[in-house]
Amino acid sequence: MAVHGEYKVPGGKLVVVDVDVEDGVLRHVRVAGDFFLEPDEALEAVNGALEGAPADTGTAGLAARIDAALPAGTVLYGLTSEGVGVAVRRALAHATDWTDYDWQLIHEPAQPPALHMALDEVLTAEVAAGRRPPTLRVWEWAAPAVIIGSFQSLRNEVDPEGAARHRIEVVRRISGGGAMFVEPGNTITYSLSVPESLVHGLSFQDSYAYLDDWVLGALGDMGIRAWYQPLNDIATDQGKIAGAAQKRVVGPGGGPGAVLHHVTMSYDIDADKMVEVLRIGREKLSGKGTASAKKRVDPLRRQTGLAREAVIDRMIESFRARYGLAPGKVTDGELARARELARTKFTSPEWTARVP
Repeated sequence: MAVHGEYKVPGGKLVVVDVDVEDGVLRHVRVAGDFFLEPDEALEAVNGALEGAPADTGTAGLAARIDAALPAGTVLYGLTSEGVGVAVRRALAHATDWTDYDWQLIHEPAQPPALHMALDEVLTAEVAAGRRPPTLRVWEWAAPAVIIGSFQSLRNEVDPEGAARHRIEVVRRISGGGAMFVEPGNTITYSLSVPESLVHGLSFQDSYAYLDDWVLGALGDMGIRAWYQPLNDIATDQGKIAGAAQKRVVGPGGGPGAVLHHVTMSYDIDADKMVEVLRIGREKLSGKGTASAKKRVDPLRRQTGLAREAVIDRMIESFRARYGLAPGKVTDGELARARELARTKFTSPEWTARVP
């Protein structure tokens, strides 16, 4: 059985693997890509190292075989042995690629924070059910909010007096990770709702880097050298500019599902207000003041010199150039379900304080 897999190493190059599986082992392994590798014979060493490996060997085991087989002094640029291992695992898992899909863009007028949480859940469930194509949704905020992670303690994260004083709504999302402080016009938030097959063969950590890679390229086009910082941050040499979170959604009948991957980027953060509302921000910055907050989370406005709308437009165009992107919208049925979910779940005290 011949299989094909591709994997773009975060910050690196594309690795392509074609391989047969015969009697439970890898045969006729062919590694290719736009990476750089010296000396030439190192490529045959990579292929030879994978030849005969049990088909259930994990990424680390495949990488170890490659490392042991490389000639002394081998130089890999844009390529890692782990990246080859991931490409093999994706081939064996019949993973899909970004360009296998007709991507849809949703970018609609400002909506309440709780409705955004509900839309993430509804749209990702629709992708899991096969009723919606993979979707990039750019958010617009109708009100300021603190968004806490699914497993965070409400009392540990939010100062209720500060939130009340600044009229900040607190909502809990379905994904894990840390608290986000958002205000209209001050952040850039987007969601990717993608079939689970897009991240087949990737570890949880690798899936973050894989799904963030396009936005690193978009930032690079704007003159910002950014990188993925495990587990879920996007950083520059000026500081953190974004945080990501994920939620896996099971498909109908327990079948293949979808992944929700959403990112909030700091465009023009109000650090003084943030540390009055978030307890965790105050603790991390204790004794350092809000000047440290501004240093720790560095806004895109300062780094790009562009209007927020211009940054968003460039991000969208970068995605479209890479993978294609057609305009779309939230359907009436999706919106109705999201509104009901916002009312019954995301604005309910039981959900918001489910971890007190």
